[in-house]
Amino acid sequence: MTKLYVGNLSVSVTEDMLRPLFEKHGAVERVNIGTDRDTGQPRSFGVVEMSNHAEAVKAIAALNGWELDGRTLNVNEARPKTDRPRGTLPGGGGSGRKRW
Repeated sequence: MTKLYVGNLSVSVTEDMLRPLFEKHGAVERVNIGTDRDTGQPRSFGVVEMSNHAEAVKAIAALNGWELDGRTLNVNEARPKTDRPRGTLPGGGGSGRKRW
């Protein structure tokens, strides 16, 4: 299984709009558009899981730079999430507020 990151999505793009684009290039297992944790609103990225790596590579070649709903898509193989300790930001800054 190969996961593809799809970036620069318009907030009006749905999973039902993405799936057929990628199915033209191979079998799609799952499509998921990121949502904001607090508001539930769609974010500007999604993940498409394809069962065949060679088909995923073809989809990247065909759809990276493709225009969808007025936005140019960025499509590449998804990188694994890195584990970060909760509550800390890069540089050790925390939230920037002092608690006295």
